[in-house]
Amino acid sequence: MKRYPRDIQGYGATPPDPKWPDGARIAVQFVVNFEEGGENNILHGDAASEAFLSEIVGAAAWPGQRHWNMESIYEYGARAGFWRLHRLFTGAGIPVSVYGVATALARAPVQVAAMQDAGWEIASHGLKWIEYKDYEAKDERADIDEAIRLHTEVVGAPPRGWYTGRCSVNTERLIAQKGTLDYVSDSYADDLPYWVRYGEQDQLVIPYTLDANDMRFATPQGFNSGDQFFAYLKDSFDALYAEGAAGQAKMMSVGLHCRLVGRPGRVQALKRFIEYIQGFEGVWTPRRIDIAEHWQKHHPAPAPWPRPSEMDRETFVDTYGGIFEHSPWIAKGAHGLELGPAHDTAIGLHNALCRVFRSAPQDARLEVLKAHPDLAGKLAAAKRLTAESTNEQASAGLDALTDAERETFQRLNTAYVEKHGFPFIIAVRDHDKAGIMSAFQTRIENDTGTEFAEACKQVERIARYRLKDILP
Repeated sequence: MKRYPRDIQGYGATPPDPKWPDGARIAVQFVVNFEEGGENNILHGDAASEAFLSEIVGAAAWPGQRHWNMESIYEYGARAGFWRLHRLFTGAGIPVSVYGVATALARAPVQVAAMQDAGWEIASHGLKWIEYKDYEAKDERADIDEAIRLHTEVVGAPPRGWYTGRCSVNTERLIAQKGTLDYVSDSYADDLPYWVRYGEQDQLVIPYTLDANDMRFATPQGFNSGDQFFAYLKDSFDALYAEGAAGQAKMMSVGLHCRLVGRPGRVQALKRFIEYIQGFEGVWTPRRIDIAEHWQKHHPAPAPWPRPSEMDRETFVDTYGGIFEHSPWIAKGAHGLELGPAHDTAIGLHNALCRVFRSAPQDARLEVLKAHPDLAGKLAAAKRLTAESTNEQASAGLDALTDAERETFQRLNTAYVEKHGFPFIIAVRDHDKAGIMSAFQTRIENDTGTEFAEACKQVERIARYRLKDILP
């Protein structure tokens, strides 16, 4: 048995209506990352200088040394870039969310006061702006605890949102296990918020962005000018706004850094984008905590339910062993496959069951065909069909035949089995009584190889209908 933890399914083709306030067609959410003073620096107890997201493209860490140029670039963000963004957003009347590194906030009391006076949300960006991919879970948990403690001390209230950024595979789980954060944003997996569950704890995820993000000014093959940044933001907005107009409203995140877009040669692109979206109706520009509160109200965490991928073998076979008529071995085989969240739906689990059926030897598949009852046959008359078969045949009116119709079905059943060696199988939910009779009279003339292949397809289709009765 193997289990695949990643959720590749998501919302699928029909995402939920977010029901944004006042019928908004899009939620555009701006994040200002405040990392300056929390980056790698031997003054902060780190082993080397910072090498990430600066004007020095391709910078390398300097072990045991301060990097004066790198430090001053980060200082620009706090000294000048922050205030330029502060003036822009307060002037536009748009509140933002701040991803604040706790140690950076502690070193910037004046900027923190300005954030609070503007009504900005200050979410946590971790204890330090460092890489956590190689951290042990217990050490990362300790830094999370200390980040929340220090954030509360500096800001006056604990953070309600979290984004590590340079995270590990444990980050989201550790935040969920805290049970105190309204949302976590260490994900780029969707255009809408979604819920995850760790143990008994539900956690809201509000995905972030690395594409509509000024960090691409500091990465290879990124933005070389403000015009490129504006064009990308505009195209992203236009695409999502059109989806919202078509009834599939989404969320657009815009990631900003004080030391990057806060430069004069770039901030004008951001200003043009803000002015552009303010020319449209139905645009909501909330903080992330506003999105979290809205989602919790209108799309609360779903109640726990028995997911196929989480069932033990006995429960799985008891539940799905009858999907293929009297053939529990198919469910046993499916339980041993690499199941995951994508198989917790009717279509997903159907695929897993069909894989086992399709890979079985022909004689095993023949036994599955033989396990199916005749249509309107003796078992039906004796009320000895499975509940699924009884309901399916009744849905097509096969439980209310005239004497002549019943005689015709029984005659065809006998002739079909004598010719092909297995019962006539058809997904009766696709047809009415007349359509079934017509298909019966046509298919009985086929060669057995053709009928074997068609019967297997019909068995799979019947299984799909049965799963849709009990799964999303």
